[in-house]
Amino acid sequence: MTARVLTPAPTRQIVLRMPARRDGAALHDLIAHCPPLDLNSRYAYLLQCDHYADTCVVAEVDGRIVGAITAYVPPTKPDTLFVWQVAVDPTMQGQRLASQMLDNLIDRCLSASGSHPAIRTVEATISPSNIASRKLFTSFATRYGVEIAAGLHFAASDFGKGDHEEEWLYRIGPWPVRS
Repeated sequence: MTARVLTPAPTRQIVLRMPARRDGAALHDLIAHCPPLDLNSRYAYLLQCDHYADTCVVAEVDGRIVGAITAYVPPTKPDTLFVWQVAVDPTMQGQRLASQMLDNLIDRCLSASGSHPAIRTVEATISPSNIASRKLFTSFATRYGVEIAAGLHFAASDFGKGDHEEEWLYRIGPWPVRS
């Protein structure tokens, strides 16, 4: 019998970066594989990658997008980063990728040299059944030592006919002013 030598697989490096326009279609495809996220049009994801790249992050492994956070600064709340969607490819779940992306994004948005140095609060709406997102944002607030509050934001009826759950607004912060 011949001994079999096992060579460990190389560690896959995760690259976190701002999205580019070319990532819009891949972002759409990622979201399609990440229930319970609502899938929007390819055009919506192209706009996120084009207009809001500085408030979004994608995670890449071997040139393939395996995670993303889309976010923006609401026009009436210039001190708030609203996180629209957090997606992690099913093959990458359980590796804290969502936390890494969120930390990367908030560090970039809060840095004094960043595009939005006035950001003091993070908001996201989360449906009651999305336990993973609730845990993500709760642990995020704990890591940064900031407050978190939640309350009903969109009732199920706000979505019209269908079976969309209500959405609760999670408000995290405020962060101290950075100089």
